[in-house]
Amino acid sequence: MEKNLDLRLVRHFVVVAEELHFRRAAARLFIAQQVLSRDVRKLEDQLGLRLLDRTTRTVKLTADGEVMLAGARDLLARQDDLLQRLRGPSDRLVIDVGGHGTTPDVLVAEARSHEGGFEFYTTFNSGLGESLAQLSARALDVAFGAIDVSPLPPNLQRRLVRLEPFALLIPDGHPFTELPAIPLAYLRGEPICYRAGDHVTTEWEAIAGQLVTLTGAIPAPPHPKVRGADELAHHIRPGEPVVLTLASQYAVASAVLRPLIDPTPLYPWHMLWRSRFHHPGLDLLNQVADSHLQAWLSRPANHWLPTP
Repeated sequence: MEKNLDLRLVRHFVVVAEELHFRRAAARLFIAQQVLSRDVRKLEDQLGLRLLDRTTRTVKLTADGEVMLAGARDLLARQDDLLQRLRGPSDRLVIDVGGHGTTPDVLVAEARSHEGGFEFYTTFNSGLGESLAQLSARALDVAFGAIDVSPLPPNLQRRLVRLEPFALLIPDGHPFTELPAIPLAYLRGEPICYRAGDHVTTEWEAIAGQLVTLTGAIPAPPHPKVRGADELAHHIRPGEPVVLTLASQYAVASAVLRPLIDPTPLYPWHMLWRSRFHHPGLDLLNQVADSHLQAWLSRPANHWLPTP
């Protein structure tokens, strides 16, 4: 066994151990699957131990692999913490907000008014799966989304920032436009689209699908995701289905926004970042989120939350 560990190989092993799948792990690390497999074998050779049991269908940790994983996570976290303290905070913080006009986008916009010595950069990923991979690869510093990963990888932290009410975006001429709010019971048998809006991600679709099933609404035929104000306005026209969205939805021409009630469905926005990651921008985001706690985390007596 060599005296020194190659921390790059250790980091690659940890990702494989978390995914238990070489293709997914390679995608997280943005490297070729063959390279990743070679690196894990090289680490095993350095240690003189077998860390993984591999077949053509499965990847499992050996007993030595379990011990290695626990120690490797701690080792990498300590290395990252040391490097960050030596280098000081970066002058940029990269944040995935999901889409324009979303609650995370609003939170970051508010935090930007207090930037000092650093700058926020926002990205728009398709869902938390993509964001979690980028967080682990350190291509992303903070991500927002509804948690659909259980358990959360131990190298990440999270906090709930908002329970946002759902709403309907209703085309002009639809009978629902005459109502100040739409009871969920009114959606039974109603065609409804939930793939339109800048908030649409993979976890949104899963949660919206739960709500549509609960109400007995009829899902609109599948279509590509609709994003951007112009595309959304084109999609929402008289005669088209109502669109399931969130209370933060920006105004769209030829449509009205109405809240859903009885019960009030709520969308759980979480903020995620790497454990031991320290940055004044992260502190600022937490401070802004704290300022909205009373308004954003209130729950009506009669409400609905998605199941994990």
